[in-house]
Amino acid sequence: MFERTYYATHPDMMECVSNEELRDRYLIQGLFREGECVLNYTHADRFVIGGVAVGTGSVRLPEQTEPPSAVGHPFLERRELAIVNVGRTDGTVTVDGETFALGNKDCLFVTMGAKDVVFSGQGARFYLASCPAHKAFKTRKLSIGEANALERGSLEESNERTIFQLVIPGVCDSAQLVMGLTVLKPGSVWNTMPPHLHERRSEVYFYFDLGPSDRVFHFMGAPDEVRQIPLANEQAVVSPPWSIHMGAGTKNYGFVWAMAGENQDYTDMNVLDLCQLK
Repeated sequence: MFERTYYATHPDMMECVSNEELRDRYLIQGLFREGECVLNYTHADRFVIGGVAVGTGSVRLPEQTEPPSAVGHPFLERRELAIVNVGRTDGTVTVDGETFALGNKDCLFVTMGAKDVVFSGQGARFYLASCPAHKAFKTRKLSIGEANALERGSLEESNERTIFQLVIPGVCDSAQLVMGLTVLKPGSVWNTMPPHLHERRSEVYFYFDLGPSDRVFHFMGAPDEVRQIPLANEQAVVSPPWSIHMGAGTKNYGFVWAMAGENQDYTDMNVLDLCQLK
């Protein structure tokens, strides 16, 4: 049921890995194929990262096909899921018979235990992030207007942006998933500053609203072994707990950030000075 499985890696591997190997181990691409639900599994906090491009018919979240003991069980039997409409076309997501309309940048949190998830709306594009859960919380829609919006950065520093906190304590309860999206203002290209890392949780960045020839240079690695991966529109990158994450693009853009791990405190991070990077 998974397009690819990404395995956990040690920071020492950054000393000798080639650019192509770096992309192979952390870059998630090909998330959208019309009429399909594409899912990728990563051992980084056991995230599942996926995409749905709705065609002429509806698309269902598949049932489990592995391991053998779980075949036929609902995908969300022991998982929770957050969905963001990253396309310009409105769509709907139906969860166990209840339908939610999602416009551009709207989010839907789906609780552990949901059995039937269906995506509809020709042309809609849904980004999916799922992680294991130990408790069920309420399925609920979070429109972009309901998010906790944080204004950060400045145009002078090329990082003026709005951080929309969606699935986060105080806005929407979850077992461990923390998710939101950031939109950069015109003229800004840096997505976070200063760089930081989360030792007790993994993070996945999904970049969107880029043109065909635009790229985001995503910086990662241990602070003393910084590398970069150029990403195109609608590609994602896995950031392990030991890795910094920051990026700069050829224009302003948006990105969805999703975290899973022990701590849901948004401010739980090791902030680094740029002079510490090598």
